[in-house]
Amino acid sequence: MVLKRFYRRLRYGTPVVVVSGLPRSGTSMAMKMLEAGGLQVVTDHERTADEDNPKGYLEDERVKDLAEMDDKSWIRDARGRAIKVISFLLKDLPRDNNYKVIFMRRDLEEVLASQKKMLERRGEGDETSDDRMTDAYRDHLWRVNWLLKNDPAFEAIDVQYRDVLEEPGPQARRIAAFLGGGLPVERMTAVVDESLYRNRAS
Repeated sequence: MVLKRFYRRLRYGTPVVVVSGLPRSGTSMAMKMLEAGGLQVVTDHERTADEDNPKGYLEDERVKDLAEMDDKSWIRDARGRAIKVISFLLKDLPRDNNYKVIFMRRDLEEVLASQKKMLERRGEGDETSDDRMTDAYRDHLWRVNWLLKNDPAFEAIDVQYRDVLEEPGPQARRIAAFLGGGLPVERMTAVVDESLYRNRAS
């Protein structure tokens, strides 16, 4: 796998930095950290800050259509930059790029609680039980884990949402090291706001 990734680096050049994870797992926070660290982020500013994400989403709407999109050449423009890609769409990224994935992990109880509150604020309902959603997410995460470990296009680091909020400095250093160093850890740490940790597992 190491040799395959080395070959890919020579062939496809600088990796695209991808921030990924389940919905409500801290991906927006990770994007803010990278932006504060001086990494250029790919965003169209279409989705603005709201009560669920007071500091903004930092998304690009084109990502949502990756599964159906024929021409994905625009992803090449993200080489050396950071882009948010929800975990369900990682498999749809074109393989003519290298990807360094910062994968945000969060307790599934917290993920579901945060999603429910967001849906309630929007006046939307979801009749799927927590147990069924938990099983679906676990199955999905197993598939994502396999992809990230076995596809040479991807190199990944797991980052726990709780760890970032409780110990932002060490986690910022881990992220910076994963990306090759040189990012200002202090600035990355400064944008982490523990007050936004509003749905904690019991």
